[in-house]
Amino acid sequence: MTFSLSHDPDPLPRLPLELGRLNEGVGRWVPEMKHTFLAKYVEGTRQARKKFPERVYVDLFCGPGRIQVKGESATRHGGAQIAWQHSRLDSAAFTSCLIGDLDPVRASACADRLRAFGAPVQVFEGAAESTVDRVVQAVPKGALCLAYLDPYNLQYLTFNVIEKLATLKFVDFAVHFSTMDLRRNLLMEYNPERARFDLTAPGWRDHISPEAFVRGDAEELFFDYWCNLVKNLGFTISQRMPLVRDEGNRPLYHLVFFSRHSLPNRIWGDVAQGPNREFNFD
Repeated sequence: MTFSLSHDPDPLPRLPLELGRLNEGVGRWVPEMKHTFLAKYVEGTRQARKKFPERVYVDLFCGPGRIQVKGESATRHGGAQIAWQHSRLDSAAFTSCLIGDLDPVRASACADRLRAFGAPVQVFEGAAESTVDRVVQAVPKGALCLAYLDPYNLQYLTFNVIEKLATLKFVDFAVHFSTMDLRRNLLMEYNPERARFDLTAPGWRDHISPEAFVRGDAEELFFDYWCNLVKNLGFTISQRMPLVRDEGNRPLYHLVFFSRHSLPNRIWGDVAQGPNREFNFD
């Protein structure tokens, strides 16, 4: 594998940047874990992609396409740019990049940056649940797809988005499941008057009892229930589920990969070298 996380200069430096929740820059774990695993996976699957005339990258939470890491003066590629640049090895580049974001300014910035590096881009502005139907229609029949879903908050990871993308014949998923958001909000969401996670894991209230909150395992039960929803769509979830932690060692995201075929899961298992599952909340 010839992986190297490129530091190409920003072709459009006047466009918006991703600066994190506090506008102080994103954590180092973004390039060091999330983007590194994505880049390695894209490179690791290049031989498989070459067998398909149509190769599609889908990113419905794309952001502006450029990140500023906290404490760094230079900027770096966003996830879509990482995927595109590393797909170009051995003539296996994505033939289409379908990107979207709730913020049209950010979506446009990401698209412009991708085009500056020669990527074939289609932009879908709006919430993922409102654009996913058009995204699915834009995927050529028989295309090999990678769906990269990295929402800010767990509530935006609506399960109907996964269900609709799952109708594609050849699609693999790399999903960032916000452990931090789940931990912060699940207890208050047990109140039926609130519905933050009802679209993320439809029916979860029927599978998690009040006693689970007393025992302290409600969050893990929620995650297991969500995983079972994914499996019921015909996917196998990789056992390699790295848990991304922030500088204070607090859990942020699980990196969850799933596919209908063994080869993509095996490649993800090889490249995503991090703590395996590690679903704990201590």
